[in-house]
Amino acid sequence: MVYLDYSATTKTDLEVLDSFNKASLSFFSNPNSLHKLGTKANELINASTKQVADILGVKPSEIIYTSGASESNNTAIKGIFDKFQNRGKHIITTEFEHSSIYGPISYLQKYRDAVVDFVETDEFGRVKLDSLEKLITDETILVSICSVNSEIGIRQPIEEIGKLLKKYPKCFFHIDVTQSIGKEKISFENIDLASFSAHKFFGIKGIGCLIKKEHIEIEPLIHGGKSTTIYRSGTPQLPLIVSLSKALRLAYEDLDNKIKKIEEFNKYLQEELKTYDKVRINSNIYSIPQILNISVLGCKPETMQHALEEYDIYISTQTACAKGSEKSRAVYALTKDEERAKSSIRISISYVTTKEELDTFLEAFKECYKKLV
Repeated sequence: MVYLDYSATTKTDLEVLDSFNKASLSFFSNPNSLHKLGTKANELINASTKQVADILGVKPSEIIYTSGASESNNTAIKGIFDKFQNRGKHIITTEFEHSSIYGPISYLQKYRDAVVDFVETDEFGRVKLDSLEKLITDETILVSICSVNSEIGIRQPIEEIGKLLKKYPKCFFHIDVTQSIGKEKISFENIDLASFSAHKFFGIKGIGCLIKKEHIEIEPLIHGGKSTTIYRSGTPQLPLIVSLSKALRLAYEDLDNKIKKIEEFNKYLQEELKTYDKVRINSNIYSIPQILNISVLGCKPETMQHALEEYDIYISTQTACAKGSEKSRAVYALTKDEERAKSSIRISISYVTTKEELDTFLEAFKECYKKLV
């Protein structure tokens, strides 16, 4: 089996799973209980949270645990809107976001009178800072932009955007860093809120974070009392929190060498795939090396996906969370080419990917290409 869909999800690391199991068995008490067992459980959560905060360069008090990036994105967007809609209802985003960004924004637009603008991007799919600044008004309360697009892997100039938005203190800056965390170093200095999921970096599904800077108040998405924070109610998910902390630490160990290996693999894949007449490379110089998006002209994405499945090889069409659509919104926004948007597939690799796996994929791709194109 060759798995090349790491940007959709990853297999849980055995060390992470071991941490989850030990925490489940040894610290089963409710961390909010006042007896000794509860106190010990709470101490473990605090230690795990400190480790997460130290790795990411934020404060422990700025971490809100959620069920994953989708909940974090919803909490950030709806939480800011509910708290500050009296100040304005204007939201700015891009054409390169995940469905868990478009979902809450569309809801607010449809039912809560939110006004939404999409910022212009350049030929590489990156936000034009001058265009962004022109869109900002006194009614703008939120700019929500992913650090890395999940389909094409395009990095946005997050630090530059953050610095620009500092000039507009009434406007908050939210980033979805789901495709960045554990894959590259990222600064949270100039952002207000950030979302991610553990299962993208070999953690367990069902746990994620919303980083919310201390000076910001939001309305909770889930009410019902204090958990690890007043901004997300529910019994603290101690084993999952411990496992997220372990997964994050492992992800950033020897990161430079991991990235170097992935860059070499990405280059190798591109060189091989460029030899096909009907293949177009959609990822560009600003894309992270973990993601390679291509279009196979004249071939439906799901047809190629299922053909590769016959060889026990697994890739993605669009993103795993996207609703069924005949074309990729992100690829079309980048290329303005209908055919490329209707024939794109995503190959996503990791530091655990091997050269042998890539060779197996390329051999199978050659056979599928002969049959389908």
